[in-house]
Amino acid sequence: MFNSLSDRLASTFKNLRGKGRLSEADVDATVREIRRALLDADVAVPVVREFTASIKERATGSEVSEALNPAQQVVKIVNEELQGILGGETRRINMAKTGPTIIMLAGLQGSGKTTFAGKLGKWLAAQGHKPILVASDLQRPNAVTQLQVVGERAGVPVFAPHPGTTSEFDDPTGDPVQVARDGVATARAKLHDVVIVDTAGRLGVDQELMKQARDIRDAIVPNEVLFVIDAMIGQDAVNTALAFNEGVDFTGVVLSKLDGDARGGAALSVASVTGKPMMFASTGENVADIEQFHPDRMASRILDMGDVLTLIEQAEASWDKAEADRMAKKFQDREDFTFEDFLSQMQQIRKMGSMKKMLMMMPGAAQMRQQLENFDDREIDRVEAIVRSMTPHERVAPKIINGSRRARIAKGSGVTVSEVNQLMERFGQAQKMMKKMASGQGGGMPGMPGGMPGMGSAGGGKKNRKGAKGKNAKKVRSGNPAKREAELKGQAQKPKQTDGSSFGKQQDFDMDSMNLPKGFEKFLGDK
Repeated sequence: MFNSLSDRLASTFKNLRGKGRLSEADVDATVREIRRALLDADVAVPVVREFTASIKERATGSEVSEALNPAQQVVKIVNEELQGILGGETRRINMAKTGPTIIMLAGLQGSGKTTFAGKLGKWLAAQGHKPILVASDLQRPNAVTQLQVVGERAGVPVFAPHPGTTSEFDDPTGDPVQVARDGVATARAKLHDVVIVDTAGRLGVDQELMKQARDIRDAIVPNEVLFVIDAMIGQDAVNTALAFNEGVDFTGVVLSKLDGDARGGAALSVASVTGKPMMFASTGENVADIEQFHPDRMASRILDMGDVLTLIEQAEASWDKAEADRMAKKFQDREDFTFEDFLSQMQQIRKMGSMKKMLMMMPGAAQMRQQLENFDDREIDRVEAIVRSMTPHERVAPKIINGSRRARIAKGSGVTVSEVNQLMERFGQAQKMMKKMASGQGGGMPGMPGGMPGMGSAGGGKKNRKGAKGKNAKKVRSGNPAKREAELKGQAQKPKQTDGSSFGKQQDFDMDSMNLPKGFEKFLGDK
């Protein structure tokens, strides 16, 4: 959504790098480019004026002139001002102290209210609530049916006593106000703690339907009235938001279709013009594609600083803790990483959603946007098909997969043999990396690169540090004849070791009595 704006701002800030001090001309040029970028992104003119005036005032003050890195200080100012016009702080749903929390949805027809109702229901259910959807949109054809389908996909019950309009030729006969009232009563009776009421949209500022929305609000007295607006609407977003604010006095804003390719100026205008916070963002077509709106994180995305916190939250919400504990224990026990483990990890990643979206949340993602745009999420499906075409024995013992087996796997998964070979090569590299990490990066004990000194070597650690190369290396002797003679006599009196160990013969101590940790014997040499 904000790709064009991000690129323009990044190009503007790039011109400031390396400057130890910013002149007034530098600040003016920077502010001018920021103004152009915002106007090109369809941000409302009053918002642009206020935003750039604040940046110029702060950039020409002591805040930047006394900074060690003026360019970074300007980026910091822009980041803070972006957070300000996006709402400043994260706004959460005001839950009712007694009885069910009532949430009413309002917005233009086609803005995505019905789809968002299902998404919000699923999101609240994941938070431990028991929501119910109420179909009060009896105006749009098949709106009730759509809400029932969305509710089924989200796993949330739907209260729909009236079928509504089934075609554009039918006249609506039901009373949406009564449906909303009955829906709240049903929620109380069935102990639902959240009620989401989907109301009729409109093609423009329709006074009759606006009055209907006010009547529904007066009848159910909602805790939240969320205004759902299409993020791709452009400059008309401000007029629409002001009309709805005057008509139903909404309490929060929901940005839908944030995954589109429009310029997205509506997102930067509505909160500033109406004074109402943005609370949620709809980022895709699936019922799980919903995010709580965080102004600081959205500002970071626009400035290509990434959104790692949201990425972590998505991982925590979808990651299987039992599976993570199993993998951690397997890692500690230094067991081999198999294709079964690989398949399990892939399934965990799939639960988090689109790989492309996750990668775009990483800092600096804009620098490799072209590669990310070309990334196909179906590649994960192809890899999973290859692994599932293997036999259980092949998954745990991939070394047995020879040429004929690879041909069979390729045929079973619908890919070429070369794709199977590429996966085998990448998997082998992953196995080596896991082994190195488990062994402390050096093949020996963790934290002791190169193994334990003195074990399995003839000369000990001191000799190796002197520069000797192996047990047959020539020993350096003193140049003084008297000292050299004493050294030779001393070596003649030392008992010879017959097993090459610094500890003498191996039978001098009992391995079982040393209570060594599991797998430690691999570090004691080849004996």
